[in-house]
Amino acid sequence: MDRDDFTPAFPGGDAMDRLRDAMALFWTMSEGSVAVDRDARITWINDKYCRLLGLADASDAIGRPVEEIIPESKMRQVVDSGRPILLDLMRFGERHFVVCRLPIKDAGGHVEGALGFVFYDRVDYLRPILDRFLALEAQLDKTQTALARERRARYSLSNFVGISPEIVELKAKARRFAVREGPVLILGETGVGKELLAQAMHVASQRTSGPFVAVNMAAVPETLLESEFFGVAPGAFTGAERRPRPGKFEIADKGTLFLDEIGDMPLAIQAKFLRVLQEGEIEPLGSNQLKRVDVRIIAATSQDLESKVKSGDFRADLYYRLAVLPLRVPPLRARAQDIPALAERILDEIPKEPGFGNWFLTEEALDLLRRHGWPGNVRELRNVLERATALSDSEALDAEIIAGGLSFSPEQRAEDDVGFTLSDVVARAEQSAILRAVAMSGGDKTKAAKLLGVSRSQLYAKLKAFGSEA
Repeated sequence: MDRDDFTPAFPGGDAMDRLRDAMALFWTMSEGSVAVDRDARITWINDKYCRLLGLADASDAIGRPVEEIIPESKMRQVVDSGRPILLDLMRFGERHFVVCRLPIKDAGGHVEGALGFVFYDRVDYLRPILDRFLALEAQLDKTQTALARERRARYSLSNFVGISPEIVELKAKARRFAVREGPVLILGETGVGKELLAQAMHVASQRTSGPFVAVNMAAVPETLLESEFFGVAPGAFTGAERRPRPGKFEIADKGTLFLDEIGDMPLAIQAKFLRVLQEGEIEPLGSNQLKRVDVRIIAATSQDLESKVKSGDFRADLYYRLAVLPLRVPPLRARAQDIPALAERILDEIPKEPGFGNWFLTEEALDLLRRHGWPGNVRELRNVLERATALSDSEALDAEIIAGGLSFSPEQRAEDDVGFTLSDVVARAEQSAILRAVAMSGGDKTKAAKLLGVSRSQLYAKLKAFGSEA
């Protein structure tokens, strides 16, 4: 029998017999046909396709993975998913083929393999469509490159500025932990630089070439957490996309997943996170298939997780799994000697007005910064300096202009607010109430939101507005 007749060596030949007549039109129309088994190995290929591919004989392809012969083939995808790809453009060298791919199933509905057909090997008359396809393909490549660049960590340990003994010890410990593979738990108040430290550890690790994916638990609605982290299978629910949507674990594969404000993770999803940490497997929403992921977890919180464990708001087994390598970042008020160096680094990054020299702080201004309590830590310091440079008439930043941006206690502020507009007074009072609620709740954003009578997302938006969200 000629190889152009369809005689693929599939298990379950009965299924092939039932399809023979239905598929007759396909081999008549096609410029080449190929069949693969359930392992996506070629079991049959006709002479037409051999000529298209430049093969001397079909025996050169039989038994080999389809990608070895046809690099851009998606036959394995069809076998794995059991779904056809009815019309597609496939690149082969400098040429493009119009192709169709169909899964082959036995009487029980189990995938036995797949068939592929080349309908057209010359697409000159499809040039407008092909040009559009190539343009979209180039645009996609450009977008993916930009996205990959965005997912690279931007900071190294040299960006974590400080000469105090506390910071020197912290950086030394972070370097040692960076080369390990265990989960890291970074503890510290709002604004101390927990994400910067996490990025620096990623850069110093063996995973530096992989993605760095950051998620703030307080910023993700509870109803979306499962799909956000584990992904969504095609058609998992009404309105879901027909294509799979990867979750953050899959996106961070071979890299680092940074979970900020881990203390805000709802109990309902903590068990699933624990399973991923233990087994290295995820199950997308609406799927019954497990996917392996290779992700290092770095978590951070401004809350007292041990207290949350005792109160039953955080699973003890997850806490101990996360706290394999703990790091505590000291608050800015505990390392006042670092303030001049931090201020200098921040001022170097702030754009200057034409004709201005480098920004600098007077001794009185520096003394004021050293004596401040810094409830917002380094982030608050940055905000104060950015405000001062925006209002200053020269590059010299004195104590008066610095004082205008510092947050004081409610008692102090009541005196200082005289002469401010009503909106200024209201904004300062709101900021004071929010910071006080966060402090009273031990950094627990959910409890703070309840104290204030707002939703967690509203609280997070307010915190972000004045630079104290993490």
